[in-house]
Amino acid sequence: MKLKLLKRSLFFVFTIVTIQDTYSQTLETQIDSVLATVFKNKNEPGAVFLVAKNGKSIYRKAFGKSNIELDVDMLPENVFQIGSMTKQFTAIAVMMLEEQNKLNVNDTVSKFIPEYPNGNNITLHHLLTHTSGIKDFTKMKSIMSIAKEDLTPKELVDFLKDEPAVFKPGEKFEYNNSGYVILGYVIELITGNTYEDFIETNIFEKLAMNNSRYANDREIVKNRAYGYHNRGDFTNKMYVSLNIPYASGSLMSTVDDMLKWQEAIDNNLLVSQRTIDKVFRKNSLNTGEQFDYGYGWHLKAIEGVPTREHGGSIFGFKSMGIYVPSLDIYVIGFSNCDCNSPTKAARTIAALAIPNFNKK
Repeated sequence: MKLKLLKRSLFFVFTIVTIQDTYSQTLETQIDSVLATVFKNKNEPGAVFLVAKNGKSIYRKAFGKSNIELDVDMLPENVFQIGSMTKQFTAIAVMMLEEQNKLNVNDTVSKFIPEYPNGNNITLHHLLTHTSGIKDFTKMKSIMSIAKEDLTPKELVDFLKDEPAVFKPGEKFEYNNSGYVILGYVIELITGNTYEDFIETNIFEKLAMNNSRYANDREIVKNRAYGYHNRGDFTNKMYVSLNIPYASGSLMSTVDDMLKWQEAIDNNLLVSQRTIDKVFRKNSLNTGEQFDYGYGWHLKAIEGVPTREHGGSIFGFKSMGIYVPSLDIYVIGFSNCDCNSPTKAARTIAALAIPNFNKK
């Protein structure tokens, strides 16, 4: 009798393991199929994708070339500029300072920058949620006049502050890089450190994100993926001073480091759960109308399942990260050509992963 029970138990365990392996193999094949259609030429700029479940990588692959001039294959360890995914780090940095009672998201901009136009009516909350009405500097015709200049944060804020407002604070949601530039400057004014130093010391070093940094085109960056444009033919990315995107888009990272970042958010390693709830709360306009953005993340859904998402686009690079809180699934993709957005592929992969893990 005991022998029969033992055999049944072993059979049950074997069956479960086999089913899990089958799910994993099937999902891997499906993901391969998705990415092979987007990054099909191994001699062109490519991408790195990682999919994690419960904080563990279940898919991690590189496609194409990290440098097409030198014929260097892409590696999963390659370092990319992540563009607007930087906003996640800026938002959490602001919330870390709020927990230290050094600011409050309801503080006005004028508290920190007294001369800022209409600063008495614009709050840090408005900046975090893209509801400030400040004009996005990437939409200014004059932006190219400073694009290659290493402006200080104050000089950058001074450049954009005299542009007329697009709407009244809280009146509408309109994605805005200028707001996050101002937040970066506020971080510097409060801490007495540069934005770069604050992020690297309080986030990257603390989380052992050893391959993440403030982007730099001059310094040697081990495993750097080189950025490209495709305007009929591939060209090296246009040079833009990384002081310009600043706290709205100037960080570099790897997919492995971004998984550490996601785990830190999910496990309250930087801020409390109460603060995380605030970060991922949908917000409302002055009219009471709700919009799908928290602090540094879009709050969307795939197949009816809530997600936290954000992409990035900067000269030569595109990025996309999607987290499914209810299933602890993370999908992150980086591309080293701004001709190949990983957004659609990442959302397709998440849509494939959700039913796989919803069955278990």
